[in-house]
Amino acid sequence: MSNQKAPISPAIYQLKVTLVGARPPIWRRLLVPAELTLAQLHAVLQAAMDWENSHLHDFRIGRQRFGPPDPGGWGSAINERKARLCDVLGGQGGKAVYTYDFGDSWEHAITVEKVLPPELGVSYPACTGGKRRGPPEDCGGIGGYENLLEAIRDPAHEEHQDLLEWIGGAFDPEAFSIDDINRRLTRLRPRPRKA
Repeated sequence: MSNQKAPISPAIYQLKVTLVGARPPIWRRLLVPAELTLAQLHAVLQAAMDWENSHLHDFRIGRQRFGPPDPGGWGSAINERKARLCDVLGGQGGKAVYTYDFGDSWEHAITVEKVLPPELGVSYPACTGGKRRGPPEDCGGIGGYENLLEAIRDPAHEEHQDLLEWIGGAFDPEAFSIDDINRRLTRLRPRPRKA
């Protein structure tokens, strides 16, 4: 009889991610491995919200701040590449705040809704639900986003034409597609190992 322990199946966290201040709410339900680092979660959140990863970000969990390593060593954030979800969020009920783009200050409330066993044949990370399209980058945060929506809906608005051109001609804030998000998440999934 062997003394080796059987490998433990990694847990899957069901996360609810809500864009703070968005009315009506913009949110995503994501399934991610509990072993993911915060740096990897950042990539998942970028794909889930259809952000472009062109701005700084950080995570706040309790009194701790996590972010990308500072090559100059001046930053006060803990290296997000070394922080695993299971270690910093704990289990069900764990909470974090993810801020993307310190100018626009897109704050996302993250909650661990459930801790689940992995399902056979399911690839992670995955999106299982959500509402509304993520705002376009560089539109000025929640206030700028509300102004953008008002302007593109009203042909008489003084910024209507300029903002419609800036947004690429059309923008449907109600559009949401799990399939589109999961296509973007595919590139973040581990590749199967060759035998």
